[in-house]
Amino acid sequence: MADMDNRGILLIASTAALAATAFAAAPPPMETTAISRVTAPAGMGAGGVAQRDAPAVAARAAYVIDASTGTALYEKQADRRMPVASLAKVMTAYVVLKEAGLSDVVTITAADVRHAVVNGATSAGLRKGERLTVRDLLYGAMLPSGADATHALARRYGPGDDAFVAKMNSAARSLGLADTRYTNPDGLPSPGGGGLSTAEDQVRLAETVLRDPVFRQISSTKRHVVPRTAVHGAHTFRNTNKLLGEGTGVLGVKTGYTRAAGYCLLFAAERDDRLLIGVVLGDPQSARRFRTAGRLLDYAAETAPDSALLTVRDRAHIFRKVY
Repeated sequence: MADMDNRGILLIASTAALAATAFAAAPPPMETTAISRVTAPAGMGAGGVAQRDAPAVAARAAYVIDASTGTALYEKQADRRMPVASLAKVMTAYVVLKEAGLSDVVTITAADVRHAVVNGATSAGLRKGERLTVRDLLYGAMLPSGADATHALARRYGPGDDAFVAKMNSAARSLGLADTRYTNPDGLPSPGGGGLSTAEDQVRLAETVLRDPVFRQISSTKRHVVPRTAVHGAHTFRNTNKLLGEGTGVLGVKTGYTRAAGYCLLFAAERDDRLLIGVVLGDPQSARRFRTAGRLLDYAAETAPDSALLTVRDRAHIFRKVY
């Protein structure tokens, strides 16, 4: 990693003094405040995150935080904008959970089914004319990453893709995800180049949406069965997140893949009363993203909460004061 310039050295050296005065003078910023960065010395990430002995990460970007303390524990290109594929469905679920009732019923149309087929996307296996609850459609969107379920939800609660995407981008702005822009509800490639986000923004989104007990339950479910009724057939939705069941306290969150995005995984786990949230973006290999996530969780769990240079919020506050 490149040596720090003189300004960066003075900044790190004076961190303790600045913290004592800056924090006394003003309240800490909101969790969604953007983080400024400086070039860091060897053994630290670009934002001053201590990560000596961290596992090797082949993915283009990665970011891990201890959400219990707001401490960043690992980062690699965390502020680099790139496609995130089906991780976009996390924001889709967030918007739907704010807009809809879980017992609302949505009728599946031919357009919903065709959307998945025409785009070569993964499907929840829905059929035209079926009537399913929002709860079951959220399982269909999140577990097998069904583009048909996602399309049905966006069509109903936009209403339509354009209006729904506007709600997604409005939510991103309200959450302070300044480097995130969605172009559709499912993360599929689009003519305009597709939506973009960063590892840091995706972790922040997960930190927010995991506060919803319904989302947390859906995200951590390995298999969801929808029994046959008079208004729909039987469905079994299986989670594509192979990290579930491989380690203690894993909470989900979402897989993703397109050719442009590579293999992506947004993940979270509870370890020793700490909520750890992370993401890997752009791994060339599907299976390796799960191994990398597991190793990053182990690394984060073994890292003392105070081992990072500064907490996420404190770094933003101090750097803003200095600059």
